[in-house]
Amino acid sequence: MKAFTKVKSVIAYLSISNIDTDMIIPKQYLKTIKRTGLGQFAFAEMRYDEQGQIKKDFILNQAPFNHAHILMALDNFGCGSSREHAPWSLADFGIQVIIAPSFADIFYGNAIKNGILLINLPETDIKKLADVTTPVTVDLEQMRIYNDDINMPFTIEASKRKILLEGLDDIAETLKYETLITDFERRHS
Repeated sequence: MKAFTKVKSVIAYLSISNIDTDMIIPKQYLKTIKRTGLGQFAFAEMRYDEQGQIKKDFILNQAPFNHAHILMALDNFGCGSSREHAPWSLADFGIQVIIAPSFADIFYGNAIKNGILLINLPETDIKKLADVTTPVTVDLEQMRIYNDDINMPFTIEASKRKILLEGLDDIAETLKYETLITDFERRHS
Protein backbone atom coordinates (compact mmCIF):
# COMPACT_ATOMS: atom_id res chain seq x y z
CA MET A 1 0.00 0.00 0.00
CA LYS A 2 1.28 3.46 -0.88
CA ALA A 3 1.88 5.88 1.99
CA PHE A 4 -0.57 8.79 2.18
CA THR A 5 0.52 12.22 3.31
CA LYS A 6 -1.46 14.79 1.32
CA VAL A 7 -3.43 15.23 -1.87
CA LYS A 8 -4.54 18.34 -3.75
CA SER A 9 -7.69 18.09 -5.84
CA VAL A 10 -11.10 19.50 -6.60
CA ILE A 11 -13.89 17.95 -4.55
CA ALA A 12 -16.45 15.86 -6.41
CA TYR A 13 -19.59 16.28 -4.32
CA LEU A 14 -22.36 13.68 -4.48
CA SER A 15 -25.18 15.26 -2.50
CA ILE A 16 -26.59 11.83 -1.62
CA SER A 17 -27.14 10.00 1.67
CA ASN A 18 -26.87 6.23 2.09
CA ILE A 19 -24.59 5.54 -0.85
CA ASP A 20 -24.39 1.78 -0.59
CA THR A 21 -21.74 -0.57 -1.92
CA ASP A 22 -24.02 -1.70 -4.76
CA MET A 23 -24.20 1.93 -5.94
CA ILE A 24 -20.42 2.18 -5.68
CA ILE A 25 -19.88 -1.00 -7.71
CA PRO A 26 -22.85 -3.04 -8.92
CA LYS A 27 -22.86 -6.78 -8.31
CA GLN A 28 -22.22 -7.77 -11.94
CA TYR A 29 -18.64 -6.44 -11.63
CA LEU A 30 -17.69 -8.60 -8.64
CA LYS A 31 -16.36 -11.54 -10.65
CA THR A 32 -12.72 -10.66 -10.15
CA ILE A 33 -10.37 -10.78 -7.19
CA LYS A 34 -7.96 -8.32 -8.82
CA ARG A 35 -7.88 -4.82 -7.37
CA THR A 36 -7.17 -3.19 -10.71
CA GLY A 37 -9.48 -2.43 -13.59
CA LEU A 38 -12.49 -1.79 -11.39
CA GLY A 39 -12.34 2.02 -11.56
CA GLN A 40 -14.24 2.02 -14.84
CA PHE A 41 -17.18 0.39 -13.01
CA ALA A 42 -17.26 2.75 -10.01
CA PHE A 43 -20.78 4.21 -9.82
CA ALA A 44 -21.52 2.42 -13.12
CA GLU A 45 -25.29 2.72 -12.91
CA MET A 46 -24.98 6.46 -12.24
CA ARG A 47 -22.21 7.09 -14.79
CA TYR A 48 -23.56 5.11 -17.76
CA ASP A 49 -26.96 4.73 -19.42
CA GLU A 50 -28.47 1.37 -20.40
CA GLN A 51 -26.53 1.37 -23.69
CA GLY A 52 -23.24 1.91 -21.83
CA GLN A 53 -22.93 5.55 -22.91
CA ILE A 54 -21.61 8.16 -20.48
CA LYS A 55 -24.26 10.25 -18.74
CA LYS A 56 -22.96 13.78 -19.18
CA ASP A 57 -24.97 15.15 -16.25
CA PHE A 58 -23.26 12.92 -13.64
CA ILE A 59 -20.54 14.81 -11.77
CA LEU A 60 -17.84 12.13 -12.10
CA ASN A 61 -18.24 12.34 -15.89
CA GLN A 62 -17.65 16.11 -15.94
CA ALA A 63 -14.28 17.87 -16.04
CA PRO A 64 -12.53 18.52 -13.72
CA PHE A 65 -14.42 16.14 -11.40
CA ASN A 66 -13.74 13.12 -13.62
CA HIS A 67 -10.15 13.38 -12.33
CA ALA A 68 -11.00 14.26 -8.73
CA HIS A 69 -9.09 12.51 -5.95
CA ILE A 70 -11.51 13.75 -3.27
CA LEU A 71 -15.10 12.54 -3.11
CA MET A 72 -17.65 14.04 -0.74
CA ALA A 73 -21.13 12.78 0.11
CA LEU A 74 -23.75 12.87 2.82
CA ASP A 75 -24.25 10.49 5.75
CA ASN A 76 -23.89 6.70 5.87
CA PHE A 77 -21.48 6.35 2.96
CA GLY A 78 -20.60 2.74 2.11
CA CYS A 79 -23.60 1.07 3.72
CA GLY A 80 -24.92 -2.22 2.38
CA SER A 81 -22.95 -5.39 1.81
CA SER A 82 -19.33 -5.73 2.89
CA ARG A 83 -17.87 -6.06 -0.61
CA GLU A 84 -14.23 -5.05 -0.67
CA HIS A 85 -14.62 -4.36 -4.38
CA ALA A 86 -16.22 -1.01 -3.43
CA PRO A 87 -13.02 0.60 -2.10
CA TRP A 88 -11.00 -1.21 -4.80
CA SER A 89 -13.12 0.44 -7.51
CA LEU A 90 -12.89 3.87 -5.89
CA ALA A 91 -9.12 3.62 -5.47
CA ASP A 92 -8.71 2.43 -9.06
CA PHE A 93 -10.85 5.38 -10.21
CA GLY A 94 -8.37 7.65 -8.41
CA ILE A 95 -10.27 8.50 -5.23
CA GLN A 96 -7.85 8.94 -2.33
CA VAL A 97 -10.10 10.78 0.15
CA ILE A 98 -13.79 10.46 0.97
CA ILE A 99 -15.46 13.08 3.15
CA ALA A 100 -18.87 12.42 4.72
CA PRO A 101 -20.66 12.91 8.04
CA SER A 102 -20.64 9.14 8.64
CA PHE A 103 -19.49 5.85 7.11
CA ALA A 104 -20.62 2.26 7.40
CA ASP A 105 -18.21 0.44 9.74
CA ILE A 106 -17.19 -2.37 7.40
CA PHE A 107 -16.68 0.01 4.48
CA TYR A 108 -14.59 2.27 6.71
CA GLY A 109 -12.24 -0.57 7.63
CA ASN A 110 -11.99 -1.84 4.05
CA ALA A 111 -11.28 1.64 2.68
CA ILE A 112 -8.50 2.35 5.21
CA LYS A 113 -6.95 -1.07 4.43
CA ASN A 114 -6.88 -0.03 0.78
CA GLY A 115 -5.22 3.34 1.37
CA ILE A 116 -8.28 5.60 1.17
CA LEU A 117 -8.49 8.32 3.82
CA LEU A 118 -12.01 8.69 5.22
CA ILE A 119 -12.84 11.95 6.93
CA ASN A 120 -15.90 12.39 9.13
CA LEU A 121 -17.12 15.98 9.08
CA PRO A 122 -20.37 17.43 10.38
CA GLU A 123 -22.94 18.40 7.78
CA THR A 124 -22.26 22.10 8.43
CA ASP A 125 -18.65 21.62 7.29
CA ILE A 126 -19.83 19.52 4.31
CA LYS A 127 -22.01 22.47 3.25
CA LYS A 128 -19.03 24.84 3.53
CA LEU A 129 -16.87 22.53 1.39
CA ALA A 130 -19.70 22.10 -1.15
CA ASP A 131 -19.31 25.79 -2.01
CA VAL A 132 -15.55 25.47 -2.65
CA THR A 133 -14.90 25.37 -6.40
CA THR A 134 -11.09 25.46 -6.41
CA PRO A 135 -8.77 22.58 -5.46
CA VAL A 136 -8.17 21.91 -1.78
CA THR A 137 -5.30 20.15 -0.07
CA VAL A 138 -6.07 17.35 2.35
CA ASP A 139 -3.04 17.02 4.61
CA LEU A 140 -3.05 13.93 6.81
CA GLU A 141 0.11 14.93 8.69
CA GLN A 142 -1.42 18.27 9.73
CA MET A 143 -5.00 16.88 9.76
CA ARG A 144 -6.30 19.86 7.79
CA ILE A 145 -8.26 20.61 4.65
CA TYR A 146 -7.22 23.92 3.17
CA ASN A 147 -6.79 26.27 0.23
CA ASP A 148 -6.72 30.08 -0.03
CA ASP A 149 -10.35 30.30 1.12
CA ILE A 150 -10.73 27.55 3.68
CA ASN A 151 -8.76 26.02 6.55
CA MET A 152 -10.62 23.21 8.25
CA PRO A 153 -9.29 20.70 10.81
CA PHE A 154 -10.33 17.06 10.90
CA THR A 155 -9.63 14.16 13.22
CA ILE A 156 -8.84 10.52 12.61
CA GLU A 157 -8.11 7.68 14.97
CA ALA A 158 -4.34 7.60 15.67
CA SER A 159 -3.89 3.97 14.60
CA LYS A 160 -5.69 4.57 11.27
CA ARG A 161 -3.64 7.70 10.67
CA LYS A 162 -0.41 5.77 11.27
CA ILE A 163 -1.46 2.97 8.89
CA LEU A 164 -2.11 5.50 6.11
CA LEU A 165 0.98 7.64 6.75
CA GLU A 166 3.23 4.57 6.74
CA GLY A 167 1.40 2.81 3.91
CA LEU A 168 0.86 -0.34 5.94
CA ASP A 169 -1.62 -2.97 4.86
CA ASP A 170 -2.45 -5.81 7.30
CA ILE A 171 0.46 -7.96 6.11
CA ALA A 172 3.03 -5.15 6.23
CA GLU A 173 1.85 -4.18 9.70
CA THR A 174 2.20 -7.80 10.88
CA LEU A 175 5.67 -8.11 9.34
CA LYS A 176 6.85 -5.24 11.56
CA TYR A 177 6.67 -7.85 14.35
CA GLU A 178 8.37 -10.64 12.42
CA THR A 179 11.28 -10.94 14.88
CA LEU A 180 8.92 -11.19 17.85
CA ILE A 181 6.74 -13.74 16.03
CA THR A 182 9.78 -15.83 15.09
CA ASP A 183 11.08 -15.71 18.68
CA PHE A 184 7.67 -16.78 20.01
CA GLU A 185 7.39 -19.63 17.51
CA ARG A 186 10.92 -20.83 18.41
CA ARG A 187 10.17 -20.73 22.17
CA HIS A 188 6.69 -22.25 21.76
CA SER A 189 7.87 -25.29 19.80
